[in-house]
Amino acid sequence: MIKTKRLKESYIMSYLSMYSNDPKLNVWHLSILTAILGLGYRQGQRRRIKVSRSKIMELSHVNTLPTYHKYFKQLQDLGYLEYFPSYHPERRSEVKLRRNKPS
Repeated sequence: MIKTKRLKESYIMSYLSMYSNDPKLNVWHLSILTAILGLGYRQGQRRRIKVSRSKIMELSHVNTLPTYHKYFKQLQDLGYLEYFPSYHPERRSEVKLRRNKPS
């Protein structure tokens, strides 16, 4: 069990290291990405993470929709994540994190 937890933590650290070394990312990007990684850790998911806008906003401390949408969209455009919306009321949307640094 401890080995599995270490694996997940090292996996998260590799993502955080990649994010923090990219000069194109600002504090808002990093906050949103960190919130998504935190959700993935709690769910036991590595790449495909169930999300909701309200939960990401809460965890990232982004308080306005325009700010959230702007930086979330930029993360998609930069290739850091793929977003799979769900319009079903009982299913959450998903975010897929990219493993490699986008070019």
